[in-house]
Amino acid sequence: MQENVFNALADLALNASGQSISISKAYLIEARLASIARREGFGSLDDLVHTLEARQNPVFRAEVAAALLPRDTWFFRERGSLEALVQNRLPERLSASSFGRIRIWCAGGSTGQEAYSLSMLLDDDTRAGLAGAKVEILSTDICKHASEKARTGIFGHYEVQRGLSIHRLLKHFTRLESGDWQASEALRTRVSFRPHNLMEPAGGLGKFEIILCRNVLSGMARTGKARLADNLANQLAPGGLIILGEGETLYGLTERLEPSSDLRTAWVAAGTANAKASAA
Repeated sequence: MQENVFNALADLALNASGQSISISKAYLIEARLASIARREGFGSLDDLVHTLEARQNPVFRAEVAAALLPRDTWFFRERGSLEALVQNRLPERLSASSFGRIRIWCAGGSTGQEAYSLSMLLDDDTRAGLAGAKVEILSTDICKHASEKARTGIFGHYEVQRGLSIHRLLKHFTRLESGDWQASEALRTRVSFRPHNLMEPAGGLGKFEIILCRNVLSGMARTGKARLADNLANQLAPGGLIILGEGETLYGLTERLEPSSDLRTAWVAAGTANAKASAA
């Protein structure tokens, strides 16, 4: 790959999604853009970059930027974090809610496995604290195609093998004539999907008691991480939680958030974690 081609695509990833791609990983760019290049009939990535610069098509530019992101996801990823959320945090938040409703945002939710995993846990959990509760799950991703796929609830054989037990597969999914599996209507009605770039303000999404932004920060440049942290803080409802992936942190990125005093990988509004610990 020519240096000017790499620089153009790396700059696109950085500006559009905050992702930092080093020259040593230029092969990832080639792999992630291969399907778009074939579809559009480009003989090389040089042709693709020339088209990006000549046509100034924001829709195509956004598609290319989305394709440059890593997209490895599976059902019940970091399962313990999801189970702790459903078993402990959701009942707590519901008891503090005057509306009997909880809103959850899966930020950077890819093709929906995380959101559907949560929906399954909610469906399987019979504890009194969640009985009759209205839990709304919104999953967003920068990639329009990923959101459209997630909305159908249809997953291939390889996808359902990653993280799903046979029991849950047979309980919550239906085998289609194509051989794919589709999530039940009960799961799908609890979850909604829409495209959204986490580098952009999310005021139109509303406030959330729980925000899951797991395995999104990895690979981002510091400026992108700081921007993301502020965008998440803007959408956090009073008393809410932001849950990151294992090994991820918001230290040094924003003064508006601080680590939860009692839940690993979780962050809360600044000034509230210590207050809660003192009250306990």
